[in-house]
Amino acid sequence: MNDQTTSAESTAKEFAAIDLGSNSFHMIIVRIVNGSIQVLSRLKQRVQLAQGLDDKQHLSQEAIERGVACLALFAERLQGFSPENVRAVGTYTLRRAVNNEDFLQQAATVFPFPIRIISGTEEAKLIYSGVSHTQPESGRKLVVDIGGGSTEMIIGEGFTPLIAESRHMGCVSFGKTYFADGKISNKNFQAAKQAALEKIDDLSWEYRHLGWQSVLGSSGTIKTVSQIISENFNEDGVITAENLQQLIDKVLKFDSFDKLKINGLNDDRVSVFVPGLAILSAVFENYRIEQMRYSDGALREGVMYGLESSFQVDDIRERTVNSLMEHYSVDQEQALRVADTAVLLGQKYQRWKSTDLTADMQNILLSAALVHEVGIAINHSGVQKHSAYIVQNSELPGFDRSQQRLLANLVRFQIKSFKPTDIQNDSRYDLQDTLALIILLRLALIINRSRRASELTDKFTLDVSSNFNLWELEFEQGYLDRNPLTQSELGEEQAFLNGLGINLQFK
Repeated sequence: MNDQTTSAESTAKEFAAIDLGSNSFHMIIVRIVNGSIQVLSRLKQRVQLAQGLDDKQHLSQEAIERGVACLALFAERLQGFSPENVRAVGTYTLRRAVNNEDFLQQAATVFPFPIRIISGTEEAKLIYSGVSHTQPESGRKLVVDIGGGSTEMIIGEGFTPLIAESRHMGCVSFGKTYFADGKISNKNFQAAKQAALEKIDDLSWEYRHLGWQSVLGSSGTIKTVSQIISENFNEDGVITAENLQQLIDKVLKFDSFDKLKINGLNDDRVSVFVPGLAILSAVFENYRIEQMRYSDGALREGVMYGLESSFQVDDIRERTVNSLMEHYSVDQEQALRVADTAVLLGQKYQRWKSTDLTADMQNILLSAALVHEVGIAINHSGVQKHSAYIVQNSELPGFDRSQQRLLANLVRFQIKSFKPTDIQNDSRYDLQDTLALIILLRLALIINRSRRASELTDKFTLDVSSNFNLWELEFEQGYLDRNPLTQSELGEEQAFLNGLGINLQFK
C-alpha cells in the first residue's frame, strides 16, 4: 500500500443515516474521501410500521417488535461507529403514535444511537436537501415524496426550500383505508384519489403561483412507477401525465392485488403500489404537473448531507468531478488543457439536434474532458475502457442516469476506433449529438496530446456542414507546421472518421 492510499484512508470519515419510515427502514453508510461521498452500503428492510397504527394512533407491540428487530440488524452493521457519526430519524408513523416512547425505549435496548422523531415540515426539508444534493437540475424545483404514511411536497431553489408541506396521506395508510381487502376497482381507486385531492387542494394555487422549472419525485412509489414506465411505455422512465394515465388504465384492468402483474412491478410492492399510484395521480392533477423524473436522493440522503458542512456548495457536479480527479490522481494541468479546448470546440459547434439540451451537453463535455484519464489509476493500456467503467459504476451526485451514461460514452470512445452501434445511447440524447460530443472530445485530446503547455492555442475555427458529413477545422497559420504530432494524429483521425462517413478537413 502506498503512502497516498494510506493518507487517504486515514482521513476518510464514515457516516450512517437512517430513515425509520412508515413502510420501510433504510440505512445508508458512506465514507467521505477527498470531499466526496462513497457509498459503502445501503440496507433496507420492509417493516410496515404504519400497519400497526390503529384508529386511536396507538402503535401495536407487534409493529414495535418488527421495528426493533430491524434496528438490531442495523446496530450490528454499525459496530465501532461513534454516536455523532450516526443519525437516525423517525417520520410519520412515529410522529403520530401516541406511544412512540414505548418504541424508543425498546429500540434503545438494541440500538445504541439516538433516534430523533422529526416534524412533517422538517422531513420535507430534509427530503428536498437529499434531492437537491444528488440531482443535476438547476432552477426552481418541485419535489414530491410519497411515503408510507405521509406525502411531502416542496418547492425550492438551489439547496434552499421555499415552501414545504407534509400531508397525512401515504401508500400504507391509504392501502389500509381504501384497499383493505386487496381488491382493485375504479370505485376504490377514485375514492383514494379524491381523498388525496381533498388533502392538498388548499396548496394548489400557492404552489402553482410560485412555479417551478422541473419536477422530481423520490422514494418507493415514484421509483416503482418510473420503473414500470421504463419497461412498458418509455425507456427513459420519465413520468408524464399521459403515461401515468396509461398505467392507471392498465392497473384497473385487474381486480385484485393477487392478480396484478406488470413488468417492472415487484410482487412485494403490489399492496403499497396501487394506493401510492392513486396519490400520485392526485398530485399530478392538483398541481397540473406535465412530467416528473425519479430522484435517487431522498430523506436519508438529506440527513446524510446534513452531517458534513463541506457539502454545502453551489455546484454539485463540480464537486463530484473534482472529487473523481483527486481520488484517481488525475494530471490536473493536462485535464484543464483538454477541458479548455473541448469547451471552445463545443461553443463553436452549431449543429446540435436537441437545441434545448445544448448547455447540458456542453457541460457534460467539460466533465468528460476533466475525468477522461481517471482510468490511468487502473492501467494506462486501455485507459478509455477503465475510465468508462469507473464513470459508469461510481456514485456521481449531480448526474442523473442518462447524463452518467452519456459521460461514460464520451470517455469510452475518446481514443481508438469504434462503431456508432457501440454507443449505448438512450432516448434523451440524439445519437448524432452524442457522436458530435465524442468527436469534439477526441479533437480536444489530439490538440493537447503532447501534454506540454508550451504551445496552447485557442486560435482555430470549426465549421460543420448541415448534413453533419463535413467537419472543417482551421488553425492559425503555421500552427500545424510547428506541431507535427498534432498534424499526424489529425490525419489518423481523418482516416477513422472517413470510415464513419464523416469528412474531416484541417489546415
